This record gives sequence, C-alpha cells and structure tokens, in this order.
Amino acid sequence: MPTTPPLRRDPVAWAILILVWFSCAWFGSWEFNPNNAVRMFATLSLVEDGDATIDEYAALTIDKAHFGDHYYSDKAPGITVLGIPAVALADAVSGQTAHDFVPGFENREFNRFLKIRIRLVAATVCALLTALAAMLLYDLVRGVTSDGEAGAVAALSYGLGTTVWGWSTTIFGHAPVAALLVIATWAVWRGTGPGRSWGHAVFAGLALGWAVLIEHSALIAGLPVAGFALWRLRALPRAAAVRTVGIALATGASALVVLVGYNLIAFGTVFRLGYSGVTDFAGMQEGLFGLTYPKPYVLYELTFGERRGMLWVAPILIVAPFGIAALLRDPATRAIGWLAVAGAVVPFLINASYYYWDGGNATGPRHALPAVGYLCIGIGAFWARATRWSRAAVAAMLAGSVVLNMAIASAEITAPGSEPRALAVAVFRDRFDPGYLRTVADEWLGFTPWQGLAIWAVVAAMLTIALAGLVRRAKAEARPVPGGVAI
Repeated sequence: MPTTPPLRRDPVAWAILILVWFSCAWFGSWEFNPNNAVRMFATLSLVEDGDATIDEYAALTIDKAHFGDHYYSDKAPGITVLGIPAVALADAVSGQTAHDFVPGFENREFNRFLKIRIRLVAATVCALLTALAAMLLYDLVRGVTSDGEAGAVAALSYGLGTTVWGWSTTIFGHAPVAALLVIATWAVWRGTGPGRSWGHAVFAGLALGWAVLIEHSALIAGLPVAGFALWRLRALPRAAAVRTVGIALATGASALVVLVGYNLIAFGTVFRLGYSGVTDFAGMQEGLFGLTYPKPYVLYELTFGERRGMLWVAPILIVAPFGIAALLRDPATRAIGWLAVAGAVVPFLINASYYYWDGGNATGPRHALPAVGYLCIGIGAFWARATRWSRAAVAAMLAGSVVLNMAIASAEITAPGSEPRALAVAVFRDRFDPGYLRTVADEWLGFTPWQGLAIWAVVAAMLTIALAGLVRRAKAEARPVPGGVAI
C-alpha cells in the first residue's frame, strides 16, 4: 500500500473540502421555497419564542402541519435544530428578530432577514457537510483503490459533478442526508480496519442517527451501511465488535433524544411526527407517509426521463456501474462493491415508492440523492483501473458535469414541477441564459450576477489548479504498489 499522510494532514483532502465548500456556499436558492421557508420558520420560533409553532408564517408556505389550533413544520426536525446556532448568532449580531418585521412575500426587509439566515444555515450546515463528505469519500476511494487520483475524481464527481452541489445551496434535507451516509460509510470502513478507534464508531453512530433526524426515510436508506458494518465487524474479536456496536448505538441515540425533545416542545408529546399533520398533500396519507411500493415506470423516469432523470443532471454517473462491476469482480473489494450497489439502489427504490416521486419543484430526482455517494465510489474505482484514453474521456465527462451543475446551482435547483424539459427550459432558457443567478457577490456585495459567477469561476479555477498540483505531488511521492488494496 502506498505511503499516504493521515487525512488530517493531507493537503489534497483539505483542498477538496475548501473547493467544494466554497462552491456550495457561494450560490443560493429562493428563500421562500416552501421546503426552505418552513424549516427556517420553525427555527425562528425555537430561537425567538421557545416553541415550534409557525402560526404567524403559515400563509407563506404550503408545506406545513396542523394540529389543534396551531401550525407547525411538517418536516423532520434535523435541519431546523441544526440551524439554531446560525440563527441565534445572526439575531445577536444584527440585533433583529422576526418580530421586528411584518412577515410577507412583498416585505423586502423581512425577505432580506429570512434570506440571510437561510444562507447562513446552508453554508454552515448543508455546504459544510457536503464538503466533509467529499473529503472523506476521497479518503475511502483512495484507500480502496490505492490511487489518490481516483479518490479526488470520486470526490469532485460527488461534490461538483452532481446535483448534490445545487441541493447543498438549500436547507432541504437531501444533501445533508446524502453527506451523512457517506460520512457513516467512511467511519465504518475506517472503524473496522487496522487503524480503527472508538472515534470512528462515534462518527458512524452520529452520522446515521442525525441522517434519520433530518429525513426519516434515511432509516431505510442507511440499512446498507448498517449491513456493511455488521459484515466488517465479523472479523474483529467479539469484545471489540460488541464495544464498537455499543458506542455507535449510544451516540446514534443522541438524535432520538433530540427528536423527543423537539416533539415535547412542539407537540407536548413524543408520539407525533410533523408528517402526520400535513395539510395540503393528500398523497401523504397513502401507505406510510406517502410510501407504498416501487413502480417500474417511476424508476425509469428517475434514471432516464428528461423531466427528473438523474443522468440528465449528472452524466458523469454513467461511469459508475462499470467501476462498481470491477469492485465486485475483485474478492478484495467485493464487500465495498456490494455496499455501493445497495447504497445506490435503495434510495431509488424509496423514491420510486413515494406518491410524490417527482419531488414537486426539483431539478433531478431529489429524493434519490443519497444514492450519489455510492455511485461515486464506482466512478473512482473505474478511474483507478482505466487506461489513459479512458481517463481522458472520464475527465472530459466530469468537466461537462461540473459546468452543467454550476448552471443548476447558480440558477435553478427547483425546476417547476409542471415543466417536462426541466434542464433545457427551466434551468437554461428561463434562468441561466437571462442571468437570473444567485451568488454571494450579487446578493450582498453589489456585483452583477454574471460578475458573481465570474468571481466563483476564477477562485474555483485557482483552487482546482492547486488541487491538481497536490494530487500530482502526492502521486509522485507514493511508493508504487501492484494493484489496489482493500482496507
């Protein structure tokens, strides 16, 4: 195995984290999108009123729950809770609270107040988790393939070559859940290998627990990670395996404690979920909160359909099955290969089982987003085994996917649900081409949208060049080894 620095001292890993975080934090989404707004309304109530009612904001969102005489967020409370520090800090620094404004779409001051806090939560929670996941995906793929380049390609494919990027500019739950599942996978892989420590079990438990707290469907999407952990633990001494499981379960239970606390504050009982009080979506009463069984035609639409197909918004993922197949053929990497298969398939099956499978206003299949991290393991595996010309083709495809997702992240991650050609029409014709972009520079610093995009391009190009140089240097310093190694 090549000699590589510990992750915390690996400049390649930190360059990936900085590039992905900057790219996600630089762009934004519409603050009054119901998914953004309702989570923020609940956070504002928790910070400023000590409760979770959103009565004063109810007219501003169609996503809400109704119990008794009050309205609440209909979402799982993870992002609402994680947003508390950013909102509390913003209120303290500005000296303003929501009570200083009349809530309304037309109130520019309230609009700005809300936008600042949503952007802060997106940057400090969603973008940060995505960047950390990209960093750890680099380490995982590098370890599995013994190829640092493969790790970097997988990480950039994940963070910038797919709609993980665009969803990380929002405070929807999809990107954080996708990131936490990657983080949990890395922690299990590291925590059951030669360099294991109790800290890895803590990471795995926290990541899985909080993924469920952010989106309850992660209880199902996280099952492949749990199965992978049990498989890896079989090789450890029984006492070490039991101790590892105990630590993971105990730390994961912290999310349950938060859920209980939120439910008591919000509803006065632990036996209630926001989803059970949804007001405007009758389909949520189908099956279990809208989940029934996977429909084949929906799976096709989620993969190939022009309206919501994953390959339309992330063409680099075409490479993934070939890399996963290579992992499955090698006995040394077969376990991680099967994890990649299960981790990619289960989110699509969940999405295809959902009554509102198209996600309403969305660019790409947002409910299937947790599959992306596992597909990117396949991209890295393909790169590690590819010829020079195949690598050139993959690099070109990745560059195209990054440019495509730059347009999506800057212009429109929530394409209207009624538009059959979401990418061509909703993203490019209606938003990107006319320059209706959202960047830090044009929203806060007085630049035009195109200037804001250009600033991102210049900084991202410099960071990418630096990253490429670091990857080349690391490759030159690594001791050559015959083939890949699975840890």
